[in-house]
Amino acid sequence: MPIKPLFSHGPLPGYRLFFCVLAASALMFVDQHFTRMEKVRAQMSMVVAPIQWVVSVPSDLLNWGSLALSDQQALVDENRRLREQILTLSHRGQRMANLTAENSELRDLLKAAKRRDIPYITAELLSLDNDPFSHQMVINRGHRNGTYVGQPVIDASGLVGQITAVSAYSSRVLLLADASHALPVQLNRNGLRFIVQGAGRYSSVNVMHVPDTADIREGDLLTTSGLAGRFPPGYPVARVTEVFHDPGQPFARVTAEPMAQLQRSRHFLLLFPPPREEVEEHAWDESLDISAEALRSSLQLSTSPNNALRDSNASSQEVP
Repeated sequence: MPIKPLFSHGPLPGYRLFFCVLAASALMFVDQHFTRMEKVRAQMSMVVAPIQWVVSVPSDLLNWGSLALSDQQALVDENRRLREQILTLSHRGQRMANLTAENSELRDLLKAAKRRDIPYITAELLSLDNDPFSHQMVINRGHRNGTYVGQPVIDASGLVGQITAVSAYSSRVLLLADASHALPVQLNRNGLRFIVQGAGRYSSVNVMHVPDTADIREGDLLTTSGLAGRFPPGYPVARVTEVFHDPGQPFARVTAEPMAQLQRSRHFLLLFPPPREEVEEHAWDESLDISAEALRSSLQLSTSPNNALRDSNASSQEVP
């Protein structure tokens, strides 16, 4: 009979657990203090991308099957609703064209800079994060499509969030509802500026540090202010749902509902706003032009009385 080896079962499970904890701690430390791990994470995400595509295939097949097996009456009703929606949007588009022309004319009269069109690309949802304490998703666009960290993401209703990690074929998006997400906004009615922070729920966000005497009401629309230079101004963010004034407290508790359909949207737009340096340089050039125009007009006004006095003296000398 052969002699049994002394260590037939290998190392104890406790040592394996200690080794795994030590390796995980080392990886977290390196990821926190060194930027080279971002490239490693991007390469690993590229390896996982085919798995994500395969995982999304059943949901796509299910949607296709439900559409193919739906009865005729449901399709007729849906077609009628879509026709009504197209008619409503067409009416809004006509009014928007009129307002756009009027706005352009007023900007020409005021010699204000014209707003630039923001380019964009479309994206589609791949997967959602299963962590209940994190609100993130993965979309099917990567740095091969020009995406970058910090890029704004919107849907048909409003702002969704921003990209936090990019790989070759996919990107991770931090949603507006995440507790670690915050952005500057302004009140569409009167221009007051606040900070909106996620509350960890898809249905609500918190409006931070609102003075108790601020003019904010239920139903007010909050839009991006563009102050941080990351989100372009004017995009809908949330609508105020509750304003609670606590007696004796300097700030009111204000909650709002996100305009974007965070739990239902599958198609998104990735915006490419101009760099902050170009915007600031354009605004500086515009202010210089306005200042020069004002200086010329003031010089003309200041010299006009002297010219009039000179002309009157010359005319008086000609009279015998």
